[in-house]
Amino acid sequence: MKKNLNRIVIGLAITGFFLAHAIHLFRLPLLDNLESIAYDTRLRLTMPRTVDPRVVILDIDEKSLLEKEKGGEGRWPWPRDRLALLLDKLFDKYGIAVVGFDVVFAERDESSGIRVLERLSQRELRGVPQFQSVLDQVRPQLEYDDIFARKMKGRAVVLGHVFLSDDPANASRKGMLPLPVLPEGAFGQRRIGVTSWSGYTANLERLQNSAASAGHINPLPDTDGITRRVPILVEYGNAYYEPLSLAMVRAVHGNPPVQAVVSEEGSSTQYSGLEWVKTGPFEIPVDDQAAALVPYRGGKGSYRYYSLVDVLHERIPVEELKGKIALVGTTAPGLLDLRATPVDPVFPGVEIHANLIGGILDGNIKQRPPYVVGAEFVLLLIAGLALALLLPLLTPFKSMLVSALALLGVIGANLLVFQSGNLVLPLASGLTLILVLFTCNMAYGFLVEARGTRLITGLFGQYVPPELVEEMARNPEQFNMAPRAEELSVLFSDVRGFTTISESLSPEDLSVYINDYLTTMSLVIREGHRGTLDKYIGDAVMAFWGAPVANPNHAQGAVLAALDMIKQAKVLSEKFHAKNWPPFAIGIGVNSGMMRVGDMGSQIRKAYTVMGDAVNLGSRLEGITKQYGVDILIGQETKDRISGIVLREIDMVQVKGKDEPITIYQPLGLEGEVEQAVLDEIKLWNQALSYYRAQEWDKAEMQLLNLQKIFRRYLYEVFIERIAAYRANPPEASWTGVHMFDTK
Repeated sequence: MKKNLNRIVIGLAITGFFLAHAIHLFRLPLLDNLESIAYDTRLRLTMPRTVDPRVVILDIDEKSLLEKEKGGEGRWPWPRDRLALLLDKLFDKYGIAVVGFDVVFAERDESSGIRVLERLSQRELRGVPQFQSVLDQVRPQLEYDDIFARKMKGRAVVLGHVFLSDDPANASRKGMLPLPVLPEGAFGQRRIGVTSWSGYTANLERLQNSAASAGHINPLPDTDGITRRVPILVEYGNAYYEPLSLAMVRAVHGNPPVQAVVSEEGSSTQYSGLEWVKTGPFEIPVDDQAAALVPYRGGKGSYRYYSLVDVLHERIPVEELKGKIALVGTTAPGLLDLRATPVDPVFPGVEIHANLIGGILDGNIKQRPPYVVGAEFVLLLIAGLALALLLPLLTPFKSMLVSALALLGVIGANLLVFQSGNLVLPLASGLTLILVLFTCNMAYGFLVEARGTRLITGLFGQYVPPELVEEMARNPEQFNMAPRAEELSVLFSDVRGFTTISESLSPEDLSVYINDYLTTMSLVIREGHRGTLDKYIGDAVMAFWGAPVANPNHAQGAVLAALDMIKQAKVLSEKFHAKNWPPFAIGIGVNSGMMRVGDMGSQIRKAYTVMGDAVNLGSRLEGITKQYGVDILIGQETKDRISGIVLREIDMVQVKGKDEPITIYQPLGLEGEVEQAVLDEIKLWNQALSYYRAQEWDKAEMQLLNLQKIFRRYLYEVFIERIAAYRANPPEASWTGVHMFDTK
């Protein structure tokens, strides 16, 4: 015990640190982010991935937005007489149970031309009795809002409205809100952590008065932008309003009143006291912001989608909609109702409401009750004390085994209560504590007890990759330093804006900063992918593959190294940011081809390096990464020599010093590891690029604007600006899309 006292003290200190986080003495953003990731992982692991037959989505999709001659209804919004007809179809033909609109009708519908006719009747045709008489006769047929309102009357139609967080003094208040589900003063003097809003965009008064009810369609994204929750109660004007999903469930069950279940122990500053929202037979657990966790059933498509135009034209069998809860919403990208969720980075907002409706009906919404703070503290205390006292006494293998068993035990117990009890207990803090304790014990032995061995073995390995040295030593006659021509791959990397970064750091911090960066990048190149480090030029790194030991897969190794360098750069940037040092990003250029490799230089100093046009092009590619806002660019020669890697074609360029244009690409990751959303984005981008090269500026610009709205990439801004320039100064008819770079 005395021998391992230092390790035990360190372990207890680490445990105390995590306990302080658990009881909110301070909060670590990293642990909070990891907790969100852990929740998302558990959710994805336990999702039923089945289709819920009770709820359907009537989709304002691309098919519905086609022109009428192509089978659609034209762009949204549609005239409300068509929506009135839709209600007749849904209730009279299909026998729908309830329909909810994930759409706000805040503006009057003037598509019939009634306002123009009224102005004529008041001005130019004021004295024409025949016109006035005809106008009075046709007015009821042209007031589409009134027609829509009449069709809602007496039917289970639920409208949606949006709350806004504008400046209270200038907040927008448009349309008419429904009656609140809880009145002002519903909670007395209690401080309930409900999200408050200062403005709203709601439906026209005549529509709201005719609808059965209405609910807000506001999600509650977390700090990482992911929608995991929807507020079940929100506050506006000291009264409380429900979401669209709850309003629809209530409409199906006769609109039972909403009750807020408040704990008698809800006086703590860490806990609002609101535990449940109850309506009829349903109890909905809520968190400290009166929000419910969305019980996602799976990815997009967990609820059946029907094109709204097919419903309007009765192309759907009656039995598929009869008695269903129907949501009218959109998946069309141009209507901007796509959200980032734990199950899909681009997820239709309307399906979030559907998932919450299903969760309310099933009673399987996950809950985070107030006692999870205490449960987290107890679990951390037990695990921390046990491992802090036990690990220093064990051998490395036994320490690994005990730590692995502890991890599995914590994960298994947590998943059990998550799935069977719908209880969300903290997981990331416990797992991180176990890993940190294990890592610190192993690191202590490595740093202190193996210091002498490391000093000896590390000296030679700083300069030459150990595995290459061993291979060369086994067959020294096969290797020499004489210059020769070889087909190789070269990599250049550079920190963007390093001059600005260096000016913001002290000389001591700058030394640590650049050393950590170069060490991390060098390990990726040398240890991870058997590359040969050529040189450092300030913050720039140059490396090559294929020499001194031949490697037929040199291009593959260089590109994989580049991808790993980007990953490690992001991790290291977060580490620097935690030290209040400037974060950073890097650009990488990779090229392949014939190069001169060998011991080159002067009589005073030589170096084992590569030279040639292919090397120069690799440097140029690194230089122009910033022109496109991408992290890696590779040339055509490299692209032709790799496989199994997803690439995005970026452009055809002619760089300074080269007569022939080349096509450049951005590697995105290994096949099978790149998300489907990214693959779909590439398809859309390739189409935009095709339009651009064909000088079809309007199509290219429209595609790029849609891409920019969804993905916000600098690359799309670059091409949008180019299109504007080419419109002003059109290129020649023979232009093939090649962009000229006049600088290095």
